[in-house]
Amino acid sequence: MKAFQATGSYNACRGSYRKINQTFKVEVAAADEKAATEKVLSDLGSKHRVKRSNVKFTEIKMMAAADVTDPVVKYQIGEK
Repeated sequence: MKAFQATGSYNACRGSYRKINQTFKVEVAAADEKAATEKVLSDLGSKHRVKRSNVKFTEIKMMAAADVTDPVVKYQIGEK
């Protein structure tokens, strides 16, 4: 497992007439960049009811183990 940081935004308004962009910066543990993208899309969809087409990524980058701040991700990548 590797640590990835995904940044981007999504439309936070459920109505189709308003656009309220909510930015996010999330750390996830995944095998590769594609799996990290899938994990972020899955989490945002389940927690915030965001459709996958409404999520726009600006950057997905691999992180060094020392730079990870989320304790769950640290545990998943094997850093203690």
